Amino acid sequence: MRLRPAHLPNAISILRILLVLPIVLTLLAGDYLLALLLICFAGASDGLDGLLARRFDWRSRLGGILDPLADKLMVTALFLTLAWLGLSPAWLTAVVILRDAVIVAGALAYNSLVGEVQPEPTGLSKANTILQLVYVLGVVSRQALGWPAAAWLLPLGAAVFFACVVSGLDYVLTWGARARAAQRR
Repeated sequence: MRLRPAHLPNAISILRILLVLPIVLTLLAGDYLLALLLICFAGASDGLDGLLARRFDWRSRLGGILDPLADKLMVTALFLTLAWLGLSPAWLTAVVILRDAVIVAGALAYNSLVGEVQPEPTGLSKANTILQLVYVLGVVSRQALGWPAAAWLLPLGAAVFFACVVSGLDYVLTWGARARAAQRR
């Protein structure tokens, strides 16, 4: 199979998935500057694959799965690693992972009980992902650049917590309503 331009967004998502392990390993090795650069590259590539898919209508079912999968793998790995290193609170990591687990479990249940799930991130979900990325960038930047303790990380962590709860509830309520409506038909 030849790679066509329409496959580019999926290839970029796969690249993001492949970047998870090197980013984790650089964090564990204490090479925070390289980790920061890799995280920035992964974040930029996340924006690029979505832009290409929308701009050129290169959307696909596979892309609808790969993009959020890459996001969830990256976010989960980063939060777990930062918690392991003592750079981020374990409770925040648990909330981030629990939200994603609830969404994945809900999608699997919907898919098996109601019908095929068409992944579509909400505005709240996108805001949540951006807050998580900004938080991770803040934590890693602090280590990479030798910044003193950053007072702004605490309110940013609280914003991540709030966004996780609100966007998680939004998914549960939205997809619960869709499931009930589908069962009434």
